[in-house]
Amino acid sequence: MPFNKAITGYKNEEEFANYLNNKKFGRINPIFQDLFYAIYGFIDFNDTIYSWVNYSKKKADIYVKVNGYVRGISIKKGVKNSVHTEDINSLISFLEENGVSKKVIKEFLRYHYADGTITGKGKKRISSEEYKIYNQRYIDFINENINKDKLLDKAINRFVLQGNNSSYEVSAIIYGVVDDFIWITKDEVKYILKKQKDNYSTAIHFSGLTVQPLARNLNYNPKYESDRSKIQVKWYNISDDIIEVMDTYRNGRTLSS
Repeated sequence: MPFNKAITGYKNEEEFANYLNNKKFGRINPIFQDLFYAIYGFIDFNDTIYSWVNYSKKKADIYVKVNGYVRGISIKKGVKNSVHTEDINSLISFLEENGVSKKVIKEFLRYHYADGTITGKGKKRISSEEYKIYNQRYIDFINENINKDKLLDKAINRFVLQGNNSSYEVSAIIYGVVDDFIWITKDEVKYILKKQKDNYSTAIHFSGLTVQPLARNLNYNPKYESDRSKIQVKWYNISDDIIEVMDTYRNGRTLSS
């Protein structure tokens, strides 16, 4: 598999930070140089880069400092990338604050718990696949109402770029490992995801970001019961989307083209 190797995500972040830290800009891989030009502007080849891992739970996995300016970078690898998790109640509050109707929210909760209730207290739980057989029209109804430009802008920030406990956005996302990676800036993230907002999906989604329970816990395992009250957001096609940006929109065209 390209852009990958058998190390953990945490080890991968350390390798990026260690590779960049205390290096002269002129001595780093040209792919890194292109990324830094995109997020910093002009950098002299003799400028020193400093980098470190961010151990707090925020969207930036590493920080990079050049000439006193710090940029946060998120790093992903592998497949089925989870970009966000949070409590279902905090997500519902976010939807309410942004004008999503009670009817939509009730259907969202029914999908989330898939036990016939909006509280998770039902006796019979079913899989998402079984739920879709009988309720796809309600999922479509949810998607029609949440894939609006204003809400989508805020969702992209919350799920991918900023989080719900931060006052800043990451400047870029790297997908891959130190020796084999691709990248996308925050403006390109916003562009490619907003471009896909009308794409059809059988799952609840904000554009290309799929929202699902962290665990449905169909076997009632006490170890995973608390995960039923959390959501996770996955960006399944992140590598394809970055490649589309690279091939189409960095080749002499602007993001508005």
